[in-house]
Amino acid sequence: MDSGRLTAGAPGPLAARSLRIGLVCAYSVGVPGGVQGQVMGLARVLRRLGHEVRVLAPCDGPPPATFVTPLGNSIPTAANGSVAPIAPDFSCALRTIRALRDEEFDVLHLHEPLAPGPTMTTLFLDIAPVVATFHAAGDSASYRIFNPIVRSLASHIDARVVVSKDALDLAKRYLPGDYETLFNGVEVERYRQVEPLKAESPTVFFCGRHEERKGLSVLLDAMGSLPPDVRCWVASDGPETPALRARYAGDPRIEWLGRISDDEKIARLKGATVFCAPSLHGESFGVVLIEAMAAGTPVVASSLAGYQNVATHEQNALLVPPGDAAALAGALHTAIYDTDVAERLRRAGEARADEFSMESLALRYVEIYQRVVSSDWRVTHRAGEQPFRRRLRAAARLLGTVRNWITFWLDRSSRTRNLATSLRLPVSRSGRVTESD
Repeated sequence: MDSGRLTAGAPGPLAARSLRIGLVCAYSVGVPGGVQGQVMGLARVLRRLGHEVRVLAPCDGPPPATFVTPLGNSIPTAANGSVAPIAPDFSCALRTIRALRDEEFDVLHLHEPLAPGPTMTTLFLDIAPVVATFHAAGDSASYRIFNPIVRSLASHIDARVVVSKDALDLAKRYLPGDYETLFNGVEVERYRQVEPLKAESPTVFFCGRHEERKGLSVLLDAMGSLPPDVRCWVASDGPETPALRARYAGDPRIEWLGRISDDEKIARLKGATVFCAPSLHGESFGVVLIEAMAAGTPVVASSLAGYQNVATHEQNALLVPPGDAAALAGALHTAIYDTDVAERLRRAGEARADEFSMESLALRYVEIYQRVVSSDWRVTHRAGEQPFRRRLRAAARLLGTVRNWITFWLDRSSRTRNLATSLRLPVSRSGRVTESD
């Protein structure tokens, strides 16, 4: 089905048999990000629904949950005006192959399937039915330059999902095919159960990477036009952090929080007077706006197409032209000091957030998982596959076999060395026990 609209949809009945699901994320789950948040939230809900779920992803630092299989550290890479924490290295590929072969998943769900790293490795292997969710919007140099390769890999996908109209435009531009458009989700109940961290005075909350496209400098400029009792919480960090902190060092109303936990983010969202998302471009979906709405906080944001997927001006948010500090200051002043407007935005925002619950999204994905796991459906879907693609998958499986043999011999050599050391026998560099003099 090719859909150009966002659907919340009525979920169908849940099958009695639980599925063994592998959620593969292209980005490090040890670094805050929208895609990573979606993957972790979806995993939590699917597990509550009774499915066996593991998240396979790069991870900088300790895994954020017991159901995460870390695949190594990420390499920050410029992409879409941002910096993506991906892991395109060979060691990550080997860990991915081993995890996939050990876990024997019923279905694999890839988030950003054609980003270099574990998702692309998974497509090469093609060892289980594949559902792929495309999050990115705008343009992609890799899709354009390597189009024959990415189109070939995309043929291994059994069901394609995009999170917004903008993401659909990008995907269809370079990868023709059928797509279903499903919204991003928010764990609404989790946002409503956390105790708020109350601010002592009117407070604007910003939470996002400190880079040009997020528009933090526009918000800080707008602060100069707001009354002196208005404070600003600035969470996270990024390449612009040092310059912005130096530029606004004289304003004591700005509190730099650095990276914060999800629980603290939710507590501050609930305690702030208004949440501000002043992004300039590159937003495919306004999940951060839905999070603020779920927390019961009025929203002021840029009038980007991605944000207008979920927010309507003067109905559940105040939207202003991107980069217009004066307009942003005016909207923030209204949301802070006009209590009638703030209450209207809060109530409408909470109702809007209910339409984007992660529970509804998880049930929609389960329907897709069940469909692609059906052997008859998959055989029909793959009927026109070209022979060279089958050979490509065979080569990928051969790589996995070679990797297993390498691991076996390395382990065997290590065991030999340990035994020889304990018996005080001489060992050669190859791991063989040699004759002593």
